Amino acid sequence: MALLISRFRNLRAVTVVLSAANAVLVILGFFLFALAYPSCDHRLLLPFAAVSFVAAVRIVTTVRTGVAQEATAMTILESTADSAAVVDTVIRHERRMRYKRWLWWTRFAMFVTALQFSAATYLVYTVVSYVSHDPKTDDCIIGLDSSQWEQHVIVLFMIMLCSVTILQCFTGSDVLHWRSYYATKDDAWKAHYREVFDHGIREVLCCLGRVKYLSVLEEDEVFSVARLLGDLVTYRASGTGHLELLAGLALMQSENESPSSYEESGEAPDEQIQEAADLHKFAEAAYTGPLLDLGRNPFLFPCVWLYRQGILTPWMRNRRPKLDGDNWWRGHAEAFLKYVKLSPEVLRQGRVNQAKCEAAYFVLVLHHLRSVVIAIRGTETPEDLIIDGLCRECILSAKDLDGLINSNHVDPDLKQSVLSTFPHYGHSGIVAAARNLFTQIEGNAEDDAESDAGGLLSSLLGAGCECEGYNIRVVGHSLGGAIATLLGIRLYRKYPNLHVYAFGPLPCVDSIVAEACSQFVTSIVLNNEFSSRLSVGSILRLRAAAITALSQDSTADTAMIFRLARRFLYVSQYQRNRTELMEPTSDVYSGTRSQNLNNHASGSESLFDSSGYEERDSDFSLFSETDIKDAIVESAPDEFSSPFATKANAYDPVSEFMETVPTSENVSAGNPPELYLPGLIIHMVPQHRNFHMSLWKGRGFLERENGYKAYIANKESFKDIIVSPSMFLDHLPWRCHDAMQKVLEARCTQALNNECRIVNVY
Repeated sequence: MALLISRFRNLRAVTVVLSAANAVLVILGFFLFALAYPSCDHRLLLPFAAVSFVAAVRIVTTVRTGVAQEATAMTILESTADSAAVVDTVIRHERRMRYKRWLWWTRFAMFVTALQFSAATYLVYTVVSYVSHDPKTDDCIIGLDSSQWEQHVIVLFMIMLCSVTILQCFTGSDVLHWRSYYATKDDAWKAHYREVFDHGIREVLCCLGRVKYLSVLEEDEVFSVARLLGDLVTYRASGTGHLELLAGLALMQSENESPSSYEESGEAPDEQIQEAADLHKFAEAAYTGPLLDLGRNPFLFPCVWLYRQGILTPWMRNRRPKLDGDNWWRGHAEAFLKYVKLSPEVLRQGRVNQAKCEAAYFVLVLHHLRSVVIAIRGTETPEDLIIDGLCRECILSAKDLDGLINSNHVDPDLKQSVLSTFPHYGHSGIVAAARNLFTQIEGNAEDDAESDAGGLLSSLLGAGCECEGYNIRVVGHSLGGAIATLLGIRLYRKYPNLHVYAFGPLPCVDSIVAEACSQFVTSIVLNNEFSSRLSVGSILRLRAAAITALSQDSTADTAMIFRLARRFLYVSQYQRNRTELMEPTSDVYSGTRSQNLNNHASGSESLFDSSGYEERDSDFSLFSETDIKDAIVESAPDEFSSPFATKANAYDPVSEFMETVPTSENVSAGNPPELYLPGLIIHMVPQHRNFHMSLWKGRGFLERENGYKAYIANKESFKDIIVSPSMFLDHLPWRCHDAMQKVLEARCTQALNNECRIVNVY
């Protein structure tokens, strides 16, 4: 009896209600079927029988799904309790089988729900059609001449049927509470979501034509990505739901607030911005798939993409360069050349079809500029997403850092710092892709010290070769920019006239390497774009900050999400009112711009301190509308941006795991190494007028820009993600190019030189 009571408590309340309602539908359906059988046309009875049968199937499916879900949860608990490596391998195989069975039943339940919806629609249509054409002499209980209690039963049956069918579409397929098994066990939640993400990613890849991933049982790159994603959702162990976390992130929104990191830095040099703007088209053109056209022409992108692919001129196929993995008519080569507006002769080599940890790239020779350009594509395919997801750190080998430790053109102090601080770390997926790309364009990676023969670059730039003495420019956007950085670091010893321009790259190397390569690597970041702040550490800190914000209300109930939204709107309105009263400064970086609601009178410390997440006073209660008038907007430059304050109400830590989350100030040996943006960082920041409307007000996001300014930034300023409405839009490649053009135009205007012109040399 105790076991039954325990299992009953594990059931979701909505599961109990829907199962009981389906049981009532089965009983009422068969009762009406038996009652109407003698007097009604048998064709009218079919919908009643179908609805009752599907409701019975739904009950059976719910039971089987619950059994499979319980077996899956028990397997997870067993696998996390056993630490033996051999046993873990066996248990993991069993765990995957359990998950497949559970997923099969959940999807069958979705299919039954669809059948129930169709049967309900058919029944309602049949009853309405019959009643609207009811012959008065008919004795069928569905007709208007039936008794009053029969009509009431039919109406009750139809109302219950419609309500249950609609409710089942929004309640999900889980029968039991996962929390009743996993409770606050971090390892259990991690293992659970690892399997969820692993199966989900493999099925998506299968739908995209990558069937090979579906049958893999060993731990491959997909499992590595799933393991990372599973580790990032351990907030479930603290009792926080996914919707609650999203509400916390919404509250953390900081519109137009970037860390004030340029007070002591000058503006970026015109020469680098000019060359970066000229080379940007090559990085953008590398997106030869439909993604680029989807962003720029959302309604006509199929036509634009097919035109750019040259599908209307297949007879030009033999005149186009042949790229590895290109289609029959060589459309990707045509798309690239058409975008950069160059002749086919300049494109010497490239690859568009990828396998594991491979990057798409294009190599061009521009004789009129005495330059060789290597353009590396960013994230566009599922394989690129896998590379992005392999963001655990890996150790960089001496060959990976060849251009820093063996080059005579690197500053001796920087070289010594690299040599004296081994090991160094990098983004594992990007490092693997860069190694593969080096092999593609420079020959055997095991013999790169004397690779004068066999490699494309060696055959072009070697002594007496076609491009001897030419400059090398390696460019890429997003993922492509990070791969370009590691490729450039490896090539710099042999080709000292090399320079890398990375647009919106991912953090990919540790602090020492990032500083050492600043002589020949330039990273261009637009405003608040998320990719340049995206790392394991930044995601952990963002997650912890959102959960900390939610934890300030210890009595959160079912109305919490609505109150959170109302509080955010109130905070946004208050911030806008203060902005109108404050005197605007001439420089957006002349003061702090992040939105931590801290106590200006007592000088309260950062939300994150070296001891983890401890109890502290609050500036205002999250849900108290009277205390917010005492809050102001300010923070230290190195402080993690968080629009939350604490003043009067102390709160308990959300979970023990939050004490181990690495913060911007708290770094220990057990934390993953922090990865940084490489090289010299140029941050382009919009210059806004005081005209702003909040997205959360339902009026849209509207701002007037006077242009952009470009500053030399500190890499420490990009350690934490800034939650902003523009964080994703700023990552669009053409926005970066437009911003660089505006910077150059603004500087020409300020120079008051009538002969000042922006010249595109590429």
